[in-house]
Amino acid sequence: MEHYFTNNENLKSEIRRINFSLGAYNFVFASDNGVFSKNKIDFASLFLVKTFLAFNKKDINSILDIGCGYGFIGITLSKIMGKHVDMVDVNKRAVHLCEMNILENDVDAKAFVSDVYSEVSSKYDLIISNPPTHAGKDVLLAFLKGGLERLNKDGELWFVISKDKGAKSVKKELESVCECQKIEQSKGFWIISCKSY
Repeated sequence: MEHYFTNNENLKSEIRRINFSLGAYNFVFASDNGVFSKNKIDFASLFLVKTFLAFNKKDINSILDIGCGYGFIGITLSKIMGKHVDMVDVNKRAVHLCEMNILENDVDAKAFVSDVYSEVSSKYDLIISNPPTHAGKDVLLAFLKGGLERLNKDGELWFVISKDKGAKSVKKELESVCECQKIEQSKGFWIISCKSY
């Protein structure tokens, strides 16, 4: 099975376009084989974006979309919030698509290849992710705990996780190192927000 968090240089490219609207904002995303949710905007990522926009009350100036795929979360937030967003993924094809989509949607963003936070040197007001739960718990916790270390003072980490993929146990584990709360849930997915103690 080809996972979207791996690189397969031999995988045939079949770029397709996904049209998407949220409120008054219209987007076009290029997608391809070998990336997550290649044919449509996935429910969990959209649920995360909508929940964040509805519940966030903070002034946020720096954003990181970790495990960005072709860029849906970061590009949508950049356009709606009018903020710069950094976007990273280990998948080179996803990052290339992300760069195309930044230009297509005319947003202030930068995409680059990084194995989790290996190439990330900045700190952020917001780190947001639909993390790759299929990559295993070690990778998942590297996404989440590593994010806490890269937050500015009063910064927050937001992510979406399925109840079936260990939402309760992950939340419990994070509560030992940060302030963590479930913001919303729908169709078996939880939106969790964390900030350092």
